[in-house]
Amino acid sequence: MPSFDIVSEVNKVEVRNAMDQANKEVSTRYDFKGSDARIEVADKVLTLFADAEFQLEQVKDILINKLSKRGVDIRCLDYAKLESVSGNKVKQAVTVREGVETDLAKKIVRLIKDSKLKVQASIQGEAVRVSGAKRDVLQECIALMRKEITDFPLQFNNFRD
Repeated sequence: MPSFDIVSEVNKVEVRNAMDQANKEVSTRYDFKGSDARIEVADKVLTLFADAEFQLEQVKDILINKLSKRGVDIRCLDYAKLESVSGNKVKQAVTVREGVETDLAKKIVRLIKDSKLKVQASIQGEAVRVSGAKRDVLQECIALMRKEITDFPLQFNNFRD
């Protein structure tokens, strides 16, 4: 019985490389001379630091540009609220979301059941396994997911006949 998995994965190496490139660009740009603008990483959380809110937006734009050039889908980023640090300095935490969360997994299963396609979907940890009788029906299911779920990056892997 053919099946595939719906997952959401991010290449951590590419995120790290993009962060390093963004830090290098921030350190060499003229408009950031003498400022404390930088990006730090801890586990799956990137923390952006800057002297003012305007500079923080510029650092964020640089990071997004570097991530997209390296092929990382920026829809996986979850921005927290701006926080004031000592004085005028600000910081913002950016979480790199990975894995299909429970709410999204339930939404995916509901979409598949409502579509009346002859497939079965089951939640397995941070992935959704979809199985059906024919490969064509599974490909229709993939097309449906690409059309309906646009706010979160999904990958379809482990396709088996």
